[in-house]
Amino acid sequence: MICCALPALMISIGAGSTMAFLSGNIPGFIWLSQNKSYLFIFAGVMLILGGVLQLKNRSLECPPDGSQAASCQASKSWSKYIYFISLIIYLIGGFFAFIAPILI
Repeated sequence: MICCALPALMISIGAGSTMAFLSGNIPGFIWLSQNKSYLFIFAGVMLILGGVLQLKNRSLECPPDGSQAASCQASKSWSKYIYFISLIIYLIGGFFAFIAPILI
């Protein structure tokens, strides 16, 4: 998101000068933008790995203790939502990085 969606968002809301400040003062920011293909491949592999682990761990049972069982169920529920939100953010970033420049 740092390499692609953040610059597009900043410029689209009229914060181009802020974007110029960020790109000039954050070390490695330009490097991320130049290597966005590798960054997106790495992030995609990590998301796939996370999805596989989500599927694998969904059948595991929580401990029978009351407080541990409640926190286990809550963390299972939250981790599913966080994974899907991460997947949506990844797809939005991919759109701005690879598809939107073709359409414009």
